[in-house]
Amino acid sequence: MNQMTTNREMMLTLGRAARHAAKALALAPTQQKNDALMAMAAKIRRSAADILSENLRDLETARAKELKGSFVDRLTLNEARLEAMAKGLEEIAALPDPVGQVMSRWTRPNGLEISRVRVPIGVIGIIYESRPNVTADAGGLCLKSGNAAILRGGSDSFHSSGAIIACLQRGLDIAGLPRTAIQMVPNADRDCVGLMLEGLSGTLDLIVPRGGKSLVARVQADARVPVFSHLEGICHVYVDRAADPEMARAVCLNAKMRRTGICGSAETILIDRAAAETNLKPIITTLLDAGCEVRGDDAAQAADARVKPATEEDWSTEYLDAIVSLKLVDGVGDAMAHIARHGSQHTDSIITEDAATAERFLNEVDSAIVLHNASTQFADGGEFGFGAEIGIATGKLHARGPVGVEQLTTFKYQVRGKGQTRP
Repeated sequence: MNQMTTNREMMLTLGRAARHAAKALALAPTQQKNDALMAMAAKIRRSAADILSENLRDLETARAKELKGSFVDRLTLNEARLEAMAKGLEEIAALPDPVGQVMSRWTRPNGLEISRVRVPIGVIGIIYESRPNVTADAGGLCLKSGNAAILRGGSDSFHSSGAIIACLQRGLDIAGLPRTAIQMVPNADRDCVGLMLEGLSGTLDLIVPRGGKSLVARVQADARVPVFSHLEGICHVYVDRAADPEMARAVCLNAKMRRTGICGSAETILIDRAAAETNLKPIITTLLDAGCEVRGDDAAQAADARVKPATEEDWSTEYLDAIVSLKLVDGVGDAMAHIARHGSQHTDSIITEDAATAERFLNEVDSAIVLHNASTQFADGGEFGFGAEIGIATGKLHARGPVGVEQLTTFKYQVRGKGQTRP
């Protein structure tokens, strides 16, 4: 028996077990799901030393491969990040249960009572790379929304994710739910990704990829089941002529440098030419002094000799690093045209004190998340009050923006009658 055959049998076993668990989760009471989530959080705290030890194994391998710093940052766990992971599970437990919510209800002239009711999607496959925190976020969100999850983390976070999965499954045990409700692919063989994209003989209902452009592009191209994803996070901050200069400087710094390796990090800063005198040099200096490489147009280069010339490619690049492209534009219309041409419909922000200009930007920029006077780093399910997120969706069907518990449900119609027949 070759390895591909072995993997196929293993993955089909995972799929069938998940489908069986999904039936139980769909009917599980809210309190039972919340008990599991609280037990998971407690287990992560108690197992901190073990999780960090396994994370160290992953980090040693990553450094031996000389992976870039932004990748290592996404992979790294510490006490603070583990606590955030545990709190995230508790916040998910505190959210309203979407399953069974009546979205709308009406009565037809013939007396039929029709309700649109939220129900779980079923079995969700999550394929991700270096972020071990996705393991807890995805598992917790799927559980609360009544879905079973099959998680396939990257080989670089294999040991960290395995330690976290053990905590999640222990929480399921304590609450009396099937531990197969959250499963992890037990090896890092790339064939397993292909098998998930095939749908595991109909046992997978949805795939969510979280990772680099090559991973997401492959999933979008090859998946035979629906996909929630974004290909790139080419996010912009536009500094309008009516921007407060100090606010603009602070927001640009945070949007780029708070965490450079996340999809909500700003990759391009656009400054209104009419505000160049008060905003251009201060923003560039602040970024450069913070250790950010700035690649700019002629005006940006003239403002500071440390600015490197931007190429046409820079305007469409997701750096995920301490690099930003910067240019002057002729007002909000020019800024929005640039965003439409080079952006990825992920997250874009305007800094302005002009309410009318802000409303125009919010209404006309066709991105999943559009902000006014706020950092693009708020593109996060936790910051939206979702407890956590399973990813950011930039498509326009079913879900868009941070994917939380509500977005992990679909709906059905319940129709109640009194013997009506159709003439």
